[in-house]
Amino acid sequence: MQSTLELKDEISAHDAQMPSPHHGLHVAIIMDGNGRWAERRGLPRAAGHREGIEAVRRVVEAAPDLGVNALTLFAFSADNWRRPALEVEVLMLLLRRYLRRDLKRLVDNGVCLKVIGRRDRLPHGLAAEIATAEKASALGTRLELNVAIDYSGRDAIANAAAGWLGDNSPPRAAFSRLLAWQGHGTGRDVDLMIRTGGEKRLSDFLLWECAYAELLFSDAMWPDFGPEHLRAALADFHTRERRFGALSTAPLLAAE
Repeated sequence: MQSTLELKDEISAHDAQMPSPHHGLHVAIIMDGNGRWAERRGLPRAAGHREGIEAVRRVVEAAPDLGVNALTLFAFSADNWRRPALEVEVLMLLLRRYLRRDLKRLVDNGVCLKVIGRRDRLPHGLAAEIATAEKASALGTRLELNVAIDYSGRDAIANAAAGWLGDNSPPRAAFSRLLAWQGHGTGRDVDLMIRTGGEKRLSDFLLWECAYAELLFSDAMWPDFGPEHLRAALADFHTRERRFGALSTAPLLAAE
């Protein structure tokens, strides 16, 4: 296992060789509303989760053509273990099934799959299947697909801070790399964060990466979300002026 000093040196060397900024947008989505979608139709919650997988397929396929080259999906939070055991079992089964059925499609479409979050609490064999899928898709360059499983933004920041163990605060870029190195971050800032299902909160998702993200809350339930919703969200995003704490670049109107 790497020592803290070795990890710092590796991150510093990586940052020194980092290429030019990413081309394309990083969109993060809190995929909310599966259960409510099903309940409104008199269906078991599991039916909503199954339909949610179809929404994932639609959005992953559409994203690159809409100018998105990184997509991070919140699939299962660290707090979701508190849900009924049967629902958790269904969610893990659907994840395993997605990896097995969609891996070839992801590879063929140039998608690089990465999973962020803890893996030590996953059902037996699932972490190994994730690692296999990541390795198989590692050369994909069309879309970076990050799936957050057993993920907590607060825990990610706390673990990275503990891993630094230095007297001096790390540069922001280095800290972002540290989050990614530990498997609890994406390594780049989020441009647009979308939450479906009508709720308006971040729910402990990518708290570091979303520091300057534009936020969009959609009333559409996740199983109903598709390319047209993503296109509309991006159109809204492109109307916004992102200043990152600076002043507007637009010329001020002269006072009359």
